[in-house]
Amino acid sequence: MTEFLEILKYILPSVVVLIATYLIVQKFIDREYSKSMMEYKMNNQKTITPIKLQAYERLVLLIERISLNSLIMRTHKNGMSARLLQSELLKTIRSEYEHNITQQVYVSNSVWDAIKTSKEETIKAINIASIKVPDDASGLDLCNLIFELIQKIDRLPTDIALDIIKNEARQLM
Repeated sequence: MTEFLEILKYILPSVVVLIATYLIVQKFIDREYSKSMMEYKMNNQKTITPIKLQAYERLVLLIERISLNSLIMRTHKNGMSARLLQSELLKTIRSEYEHNITQQVYVSNSVWDAIKTSKEETIKAINIASIKVPDDASGLDLCNLIFELIQKIDRLPTDIALDIIKNEARQLM
């Protein structure tokens, strides 16, 4: 029994030191891991934040380009028929949207939903106006009818989308 106590006298402190060392090393490793993760996230933010801001800029440009006022001013040419103008307006909207579709990766779902809604409502307004003009109407007649529709709307879908984009971009900054 005394031999057992003698062996225990040497082993017990060694076990205690081993456990204490393990706990200290484990705490050190956890702290270093947390620190490296924080550095990784900070470096990642330095890379991602400019890309996200650029995405917001591109989406603002998209919204400005598909807003009915600027869209009509850019697309309408003298002598166009209403059907040709409608076709060109819709083609331009779809082209602008498809050109910027990858930006949805960098923005929230609410922003992208606002972009899609804005695009769809703008297309709907163009189609509603084109239904109301006669088949032989000029592009100018369609433009006037679209401008009349715009006057009746309190807030254009593009304005709503623009506000949503700006609010989210401000949160990022």
